[in-house]
Amino acid sequence: VQLQASGGGLVQAGGSLRLSCAASGSILSALGWYRQTPEKPRELVAMLFSDGSTEYAESVKGRFTISGATAKKTMSLQMNSLKVEDTAVYYCYGRTIVAKQYWGQGTEVTVSS
Repeated sequence: VQLQASGGGLVQAGGSLRLSCAASGSILSALGWYRQTPEKPRELVAMLFSDGSTEYAESVKGRFTISGATAKKTMSLQMNSLKVEDTAVYYCYGRTIVAKQYWGQGTEVTVSS
């Protein structure tokens, strides 16, 4: 599985950004985003599952929305009301139906105050 992420960039606090990820290869059971900073380990941001259900980190609930479809192998993350603490490198994540995990290249999100 290959994961191609796009989006990210620099935005002021309160602004919005959209991340997208396109996958190729095996059938996926989940697509999502993790993020990592030098100070923290990689953490789940949002996940989209093959049954259409979603999961969000508590810190982004109500601000971020994940959309797409694992069957179409595309997914986007709309990030609104961004905070300085959302600054991180965001990684697209994919999991196949046999539970193999894959990571895309990181894309930087910087939120300035």
